[in-house]
Amino acid sequence: MKRWHMLAALITGIAVLAGIGATARVADAAPSANAPIKVGIVYSRTGLLAAYGAEYIQGLRYGLAYATKGTNAVNGRKIELTVVDDATDPVKAVAAGKDLIGKGYKILAGSVSSGVALQMAPLADQNKVLFISGPAATDAVTGINKYTFRSGRQSYQDVLAASSFLGGGGGKNVTVFAQDSAFGLGNVLAVQQVMGNLGGQKVNRILVPLSAQDFTPFAQQVKQQKTDLLFVAWAGTTAPAMWRALEQQGVFGSVDKVVTGLAERATYPTFGPVASKISFLSHYVSNAPKNKVNDFLVKSMRKRGQVPDLFTPDGFVAGQMIVRALTKGSPDDVDKMISALEGWSFTGPKGQQTIRASDHAMLQPMFQVKLVQNGDTYKTTVVKSLRAKYTAPPEKK
Repeated sequence: MKRWHMLAALITGIAVLAGIGATARVADAAPSANAPIKVGIVYSRTGLLAAYGAEYIQGLRYGLAYATKGTNAVNGRKIELTVVDDATDPVKAVAAGKDLIGKGYKILAGSVSSGVALQMAPLADQNKVLFISGPAATDAVTGINKYTFRSGRQSYQDVLAASSFLGGGGGKNVTVFAQDSAFGLGNVLAVQQVMGNLGGQKVNRILVPLSAQDFTPFAQQVKQQKTDLLFVAWAGTTAPAMWRALEQQGVFGSVDKVVTGLAERATYPTFGPVASKISFLSHYVSNAPKNKVNDFLVKSMRKRGQVPDLFTPDGFVAGQMIVRALTKGSPDDVDKMISALEGWSFTGPKGQQTIRASDHAMLQPMFQVKLVQNGDTYKTTVVKSLRAKYTAPPEKK
């Protein structure tokens, strides 16, 4: 009898343990359905383009908040960002990307530097993960592979905006003054393609090493060339010294028109008295677009005493794209995320934007602006808004 009692007790114990095990398995399974969706952001927190990185990451958080209506979640699952500094170094960026991919991340975003983006894109292709490049402007990112998208503009769009200052451009001589980098070379190629087709006699180029600190010799080269339009393509902290050199060498008096992209707000005072002599193409200034998304961004930042800057929209749009990929696609299926993004038209801070399905170019408005000095402050005046169809880069097949 005791033997039966012992057997019964043993069976009961096994049943209880089995029940505990089953409960544990259910408890383990439940979080997986609500587990955070991990997104890797590899961007320039430090390095040459750290200022742009700061604008990007700030915009990204606002974009996620807007697209998720403040929940920062998709279908009950929180979006969890893992943010890594690439120090504007392609080697560090790729190492960070590989580490995140090894941990199971299926979405990477954030490249501020063109050189970084050109290394991250093949990594995404090799590992079949979604990659959304940020402010990196090189045209080479567009159409590079099916896994790569961009949330910002590209050099060709800058150049098309710049060409609008030529008024036809027939018989004009154009000089590109740029840094010897992926960004600078991308601008040279775009200017040669765009403005060459407008009838310019020749597109000259003056490339400056990234390591240069004295820009006087290069400014002298510009002055020696008889050019109608000087297109300046520059990024980073050396811009103030470069502009001073152009002014000191009398470049503004020797060319008909100087055109450049208007950089971040902190650079406005660095133009000094030459600001009024420059025709600015603009990727974004907060007072240019008139739409509810830009209103949200401007008002949200105003509450913190801040103003959206040059690359804030690139981060914001990245946030919108991430949420779109997750809601209309699937967090666990990269191909579905790609399909959700291809051909998508939406309103971003800049206005109406479209991801061209064939090559993932980000079609978007651009602007002509003037920089007006008012005492010690500078304000932007919008001269003209250029609709997306007029600044669309050629389609890559």
